[in-house]
Amino acid sequence: MPTTRNDLPDNTRKAMVALLNARLWDALDLRLGLKQAHWNVKGPGFIAIHEFFDVVHTHVGAFVDDIAERAVSIGGVVDGTTQSAAKNTELEPYPATITAEKEHLRAVADRLAAFGKLARAAIDAADEAGDKDTADLFTGISRQVDKDLWMVEAHLQ
Repeated sequence: MPTTRNDLPDNTRKAMVALLNARLWDALDLRLGLKQAHWNVKGPGFIAIHEFFDVVHTHVGAFVDDIAERAVSIGGVVDGTTQSAAKNTELEPYPATITAEKEHLRAVADRLAAFGKLARAAIDAADEAGDKDTADLFTGISRQVDKDLWMVEAHLQ
């Protein structure tokens, strides 16, 4: 790993960079899925859902940047290519052919829930590794994902 004045032990930094890259791939995949939903949603609630998917996309875009910058700030290198995200994401592929708003809402809800679960696991892993800052980063991400999931699920009731 590149040298840094960051006082986290090297083994902690290496483990956190690997964790951050793994969640970066998931966040990149989630972000692209949200755009897929935004572009293709159809139905009576089109404009509200179309615009809402963009809001959630913006939240996930901030996660992408925060995750990548945390990895670099502790001396790591990020791999944020679409090829790496496609190869390594833990999320299920977003269905490319759906258009109905309920189908998109279910697909987005499923992926937000899965990403939230991964974020909570990252909180625990970072905490166990002794990196409170990375744990805090994922705590904020988890909180926002839970809120976005609540709002998506409200459309499904």
